[in-house]
Amino acid sequence: MNSSAHVIGAIAEIFTWTGLGAGLLLGTLALVLKVADGSWLPARAVVEPDDAGHFVRWLDHEGEIGEAPLSEPEYASLHGADMADIYYRVGRRDRMRLHRGSTLVRALGWLAVGFAALGLISFTLQLILLFAEG
Repeated sequence: MNSSAHVIGAIAEIFTWTGLGAGLLLGTLALVLKVADGSWLPARAVVEPDDAGHFVRWLDHEGEIGEAPLSEPEYASLHGADMADIYYRVGRRDRMRLHRGSTLVRALGWLAVGFAALGLISFTLQLILLFAEG
């Protein structure tokens, strides 16, 4: 085996351990944050103006009324609609979001997948170099 193959093998081993380790760590963190995020259910909400901005009201699964303020970016994403599909936090009547899952959990999950893929590709490269040596 020539020296360039040794260098490539060493770099591949570093990427293997780094990728698999970071993938495992970020995946575990994403799972913990997903569990901590709690349960969210879909609802149809009414968008209403207020002196402080806009807010939404909805009926939850128990028939209770929930109410939460909309931030300016959230209201802008609704394009002035009178109704909105939201997700509300189970057990809370003041928490809602416009997307089903947390963006942080989704970002960490994709980072975990990317690092794990880097680790697996590097491991495959190491195996190819090992069999090419013989």
